[in-house]
Amino acid sequence: MSAPPVTLTNPARPRVGAHPAASGRETALGRKRRARRINRTLAVGYPDARCDLDFSSPLELLVATVLSAQTTDVRVNQVTPALFDAFPTAADYAHADPERIAEIIRPTGFFRAKTRSLIGLGRALVDEHDGEVPGTLEELVKLPGVGRKTANVVLGDAFDIPGITVDTHLGRLSRRMAMTTHDDPVKVERDIAGLIERREWTMFSHRMIWHGRRVCHSRKPACGACFLAADCPSFGAAGPTEPAAAARLITSDDRAHLLDLAGVDE
Repeated sequence: MSAPPVTLTNPARPRVGAHPAASGRETALGRKRRARRINRTLAVGYPDARCDLDFSSPLELLVATVLSAQTTDVRVNQVTPALFDAFPTAADYAHADPERIAEIIRPTGFFRAKTRSLIGLGRALVDEHDGEVPGTLEELVKLPGVGRKTANVVLGDAFDIPGITVDTHLGRLSRRMAMTTHDDPVKVERDIAGLIERREWTMFSHRMIWHGRRVCHSRKPACGACFLAADCPSFGAAGPTEPAAAARLITSDDRAHLLDLAGVDE
C-alpha cells in the first residue's frame, strides 16, 4: 500500500538559498533575534525536552554521561541500573574491581577505557571533593574523563546551573542554522552563549539535540517538513524540500505534532 498523500496546510515555504544568512547578509542583531526566535519555536516543538539519561543524583548523571561517549543514551540507560546499584558512591568506584565494572558497562563500548575513567573519577572525587560531585565547570573539567560537554550536562541537569552542551547534534545544527561557523566545541559554545539568553542555555541544548535526533538528521535532514524551515539558511541544502519525501524521514513518537507544527498535513 502506498503512503497517504502529504499536503501543505501553510503554502508559504522558504526558497533554497533565499535566507539572508545563506549569503552573509544577516546582521549580528538579526542573527541574535533569529536564534532566540528559533529557541522559542523549539520550545513549542519540544515542550518535554530533557536529558535522555536516567539518573537520580549528580554522581549518577556524571557517570552516565561519561559512559555515553561513542554510544546511545538508550544503551547507557540499559546498563546504569545495575551499575548504580553496585556502585552507589564515589568511594565504591574508587575501590572497585575493574573487571566488575567492565562486565556491567561492556555493552556501551570502549568499556576498558571507560572503566579506567570511572575508577579515576571515583578516586578524584574522594581525594579532592570528599566524595561529592563539584558544582563548578572549572572543578568538573579537572576530573578524569570529564570535558566541557560532560561538565555542562552535569551543571545544567544536576545543579540547575545554565550550561551549553555542544554534542554532535548541537554543533551540526548550530552550523546549519548559521549560529556559528566553527567546528571546535569551545568556539561553538562561545558563539551560542552570545546569542541565547543564559537562563535558556540548558533547555536550548536539549531542544536542539532533540531536533537533531528527530528532524535535522546528519545525512538527510527533513527540510520540507521542518518547523524551523523559515529561519534556517540551510533549507534544502542537504535534505528534500518536498513535504511528502521529508515527512517520511520523521519517525519519532511525536511525529504528528512535529508535522502539524511544520504545516504538513497527512
